[in-house]
Amino acid sequence: MALWPQKKNRNRPRVCDPDARPYAVFDGAGLTIGGKQILQGLTLTLQEDRIGVIGLNGSGKSSFVRLLNGLRSPSDGTLALFGAPSAQAEPELPRHVGFVFQNPDHQAIFPTVEEEIAFGLTQLGAGKDESRRGARTFLAQHGCEQLADRPISELSEGQKQLICILAVLVMEPSLLVLDEPMTSLDALASRRIRDKLLSLPQKIVMVSHDLDHFDGFDRLLWLEEGRLRMDGDPDTVREAYRRDVALRLGSEQEPAAL
Repeated sequence: MALWPQKKNRNRPRVCDPDARPYAVFDGAGLTIGGKQILQGLTLTLQEDRIGVIGLNGSGKSSFVRLLNGLRSPSDGTLALFGAPSAQAEPELPRHVGFVFQNPDHQAIFPTVEEEIAFGLTQLGAGKDESRRGARTFLAQHGCEQLADRPISELSEGQKQLICILAVLVMEPSLLVLDEPMTSLDALASRRIRDKLLSLPQKIVMVSHDLDHFDGFDRLLWLEEGRLRMDGDPDTVREAYRRDVALRLGSEQEPAAL
């Protein structure tokens, strides 16, 4: 759950336009952490409603999407978010960018479903009673009213992830960023979450190793060793990625391929 700045800081002039298109503009952007270059030379604009991000482990996918919500800042080059330089936009990003982690146990911070949803409304300025009523109304709108009093620890993995997504959505962000949100889910739960995501009005940027999760997406980015290797139509990029993986497997020496 992202934390919106304290009320005393909310009166600062707003620099972000949540309806901006493109909503992210990278110009030679790179990221170095602990002396190690994670991302480099990224020049691209994000404006589509559904964008996927793929790549092998260590390719920089998670770091890339964290640039979109201010959890990371470029070390070189520039990045504009919602029409403003990222450094200026950063204080407003928790309001405009909802972030969903891979593991829901790392995101949920309250014991019950109602409290988890209500917290987002409290962040927006609602009182305690108003937030609880609003949480129940919001859960009902998404067909989850029966979960309101349930401890999050007792939910299935799919239910946990859905509640984490709803806890972000209740704040009405413009952009939803998801870092491998279906990794711990079975096939049925994954399909339900994916269908839910595709039904949302928010713009979505999602990382996944499962290429089938990008059916219905507008664009796919393929990162390799911190650089953008391919960018385009999901079907075209997926096919090229599959061929590359097959070539890598075929070039391995036995018994490494086992």
